[in-house]
Amino acid sequence: MKIKLHILCIPLILVMLINGQIATYMIILSSLLWHEMGHLVMAVLCHIKVKSCTIAPYGGEIEFAHPATVQPSALLWIALGGPMATIVGIGLSLLLPELLANALVKTQLILLCMNICPLIPLDGGRIVLASLYIYCPSTQVIDYYYGASLVMATCLLLGVISFLPHVLFLIVVCLFIWLQAWKEWRYRKYRLAFEKYAMKRLT
Repeated sequence: MKIKLHILCIPLILVMLINGQIATYMIILSSLLWHEMGHLVMAVLCHIKVKSCTIAPYGGEIEFAHPATVQPSALLWIALGGPMATIVGIGLSLLLPELLANALVKTQLILLCMNICPLIPLDGGRIVLASLYIYCPSTQVIDYYYGASLVMATCLLLGVISFLPHVLFLIVVCLFIWLQAWKEWRYRKYRLAFEKYAMKRLT
């Protein structure tokens, strides 16, 4: 399995280095790695082989070795693995010295709140998508959901730019989320073709 750093993390790292926020970045990176470890552990428990894991500004992206064989229930548990790991991480952080504990808890709470938002590519969106596979396996519904994710990502980006224009870090993260949501929406027809195949496996 390969672990990679997403290319859009580079400008984010540069911004934080220029602003002298090296310690903050290390806390964010360690929280992201812990979060992704939760996804990977859950993939192992579900007996799913992972090809690569890319660390992104909001979390990460896992590529399965054989995506067509991954059951919706496994997708659901793997998506839940990250938030579950973050919750455990918050609990463990409380055992550390107060100064470090406060920084870790704050960072992981922000990461948790962001990741449970119900839009793709966040964990909340993956949880909703896996649930649709299980409880409402309709390509039309999933198509609508891709569109709804793009709308939510657009509102999030515009909201941050309008109300928090000085928080460059958050703007970069929201821009990345929007780009991923747009990419998912743009290629939805190809994904839906695969999803039709996946749904046939369930019937």
